[in-house]
Amino acid sequence: MQRKAAGDLKKLVTDALVEAGLTYEGAREYWTPRRLTLDIRGLNARSADVREERKGPRTDANEKAIEGFLRAAGLSSISDAHVHSDPKKGEFYVAHIVKPGRDAEDIIAEVMPMIVRDFPWPKSMRSGAASARPGSLRWVRPLQSIVCTFGAETEETRVISFEVDGIVASNVTYGHRFHAPEAITVRRFADYADKLEKAKVVLDAERREEIIGADARNVAFANGLELVEDEGLLEEVAGLVEWPRVLMGSFEESYLEIPSEIIRLTIKTNQKCFVTRQPGAERLSNRFILVSNIEAKDGGREIVHGNGKVVRARLSDAAHFWKRDQGDLPDPDTLKPSAEKFGLDLKKPLDQRMAKLDALNVTFHAKLGTQGERVLRIRSIGLALAEVTGADQALVARAAVLAKADLRTEAVGEFPELQGIMGHKYAVLQGEDAAVANAIEDHYKPQGPSDRVPTDPVSVAVALADKLDTLVGFWAIDEKPTGSKDPYALRRAALGVIRLILEGKARLPLLPFFDVALKALRTQRPDLAGNIATDLLAFFHDRLKVYLRDLGARYDLIDAVLTSDADDLLMIARRVEALTAFITAEEGRNLLAGTKRATQILAAEEKKGTEVADTVDEKLFSLDAERTLHASIQLASGDAREAIVKEDFRSAMAALSKLREPVDVFFNDVLVNDEDKAIRANRLALLGLIRSATGEVADFSKISG
Repeated sequence: MQRKAAGDLKKLVTDALVEAGLTYEGAREYWTPRRLTLDIRGLNARSADVREERKGPRTDANEKAIEGFLRAAGLSSISDAHVHSDPKKGEFYVAHIVKPGRDAEDIIAEVMPMIVRDFPWPKSMRSGAASARPGSLRWVRPLQSIVCTFGAETEETRVISFEVDGIVASNVTYGHRFHAPEAITVRRFADYADKLEKAKVVLDAERREEIIGADARNVAFANGLELVEDEGLLEEVAGLVEWPRVLMGSFEESYLEIPSEIIRLTIKTNQKCFVTRQPGAERLSNRFILVSNIEAKDGGREIVHGNGKVVRARLSDAAHFWKRDQGDLPDPDTLKPSAEKFGLDLKKPLDQRMAKLDALNVTFHAKLGTQGERVLRIRSIGLALAEVTGADQALVARAAVLAKADLRTEAVGEFPELQGIMGHKYAVLQGEDAAVANAIEDHYKPQGPSDRVPTDPVSVAVALADKLDTLVGFWAIDEKPTGSKDPYALRRAALGVIRLILEGKARLPLLPFFDVALKALRTQRPDLAGNIATDLLAFFHDRLKVYLRDLGARYDLIDAVLTSDADDLLMIARRVEALTAFITAEEGRNLLAGTKRATQILAAEEKKGTEVADTVDEKLFSLDAERTLHASIQLASGDAREAIVKEDFRSAMAALSKLREPVDVFFNDVLVNDEDKAIRANRLALLGLIRSATGEVADFSKISG
């Protein structure tokens, strides 16, 4: 919150100053739990004069129009106006208005109270005696003081005095509330930061992060351990302290029987502490790192003791969750209908949780049914996908019905970010096949551009099924992403499908599997109608373009191979790769120029309605260049087609490259627009063959250059 607030302060202040006519060289924000600071460098001492011309009525206008002009322009007499002439409009009055600049101090004193009063805290409160008054200041916590000074580096600074709800801006601040609560008089920013540091306040959040990170690693190393890095936690903790002091606590080794993920999240979420491990090991140690905001007289023993008590209590709860999830639910007999529906074994804890998830009719989405219904769809889609991924259908079915079971476990109820991870652990404990256990964890993956992509056939089938069900479902109910809004993370789901296909080298035509997913949905929701395939495929094309562009592909080359009905993403990617290599070679560039010339001439003549022969008649050839080009096109087209059938797009491009020379000779030696109508139509048809031959691998007209 403090980081965002500091950014808001910077934007609000600098925007207000610029709007008032001031300029500055640079601005940087700082924050601690108890203060927001903005340092602005190179601010003008005064805003510039503003000169404005305001056009008025014609000189022969009526008296009321002239009076209105004088009032609007702030002139006392029409003699203060200037007369301008226009050849069309005649003579008219113009007011030359000069608005003198203002001192920066006056501008700052004017804008700051409004910024403080209207500051966009997500949550704020009133405090103190003034809170009883209507309209009193609301702030995230009681505002204690405001420092505002101004002055050039070579001059003595001046306090810009303004008042907000009884708090008068000054040059007085306060240090650490325990170590140095006394008043501190400051001049400019360097003086302010230096005196705060001496008063046990590290103003720069990045420095606090560096201190915490370095000290935590050193403390861990000194105890023969390794810090488990956590950048998000590091940033959060740095925002909670002004004078960071790193300490080490411990808990009983018996708690290490709990999965490391649960220990780490328990300590992180509840106590904002870091965990440690033996160097190079996966298993955690029983030591944790905490960050205090004070230098305790006892060396931090009481702080460590207090944190340790809370950590042990939380770990005791976590151990309870862990053990409970491995036991039977209290009402397994009531789950038999759900168990029969999914083929579950109620002697197994994870199966019980899946049955419970279904029996409770837990909603996935109001228009898309329950989680149980969704699992049935995922299983149906996954079984169809198993044929493509080469997965064992029985394992896919088993993984699909257990994939969401851990949503009913107490561990995931406490820590939702562990869904999938806990399902994997509980599946292993009840003896599931390794492929099933892995698929339960991996079916959410990949969740972003840097996340791991599953490779096991069972995991791939279930992960694809989960994402395709999500995408087809939300398209069917018309809940698609709009602009920057994507509440159901559908862009991420589509990127996940793309990465699973391309990085796994999967030959997966999307359109048939859209139909499979839609059929599974309509079995449960027959009221859902309409064809979503075209629109959803276009969405995938947009995501694919972004993905390939991030890998370095050119947009024009992607567009050149991408047709509206292309649903084999791996084929598209391979075409783009081959086209990229071809176009960067000299022969490819030259053929591109010749092909674009041919298509442009042909398109222009077609647009004019010029007759183009349906087929090429060799009898109408009068020049060797025509005969050679025709023969070359037939040979290159045949070779390219054979290569495309084998999906050897590089060879297809190589075959087309042989057209370079005959195309160049043709345009040098042949006049396409011959006076003879039949010859012209035949030569245009020959250009059509060039377009058709190259069009089998790409639309060259879309390639720039």
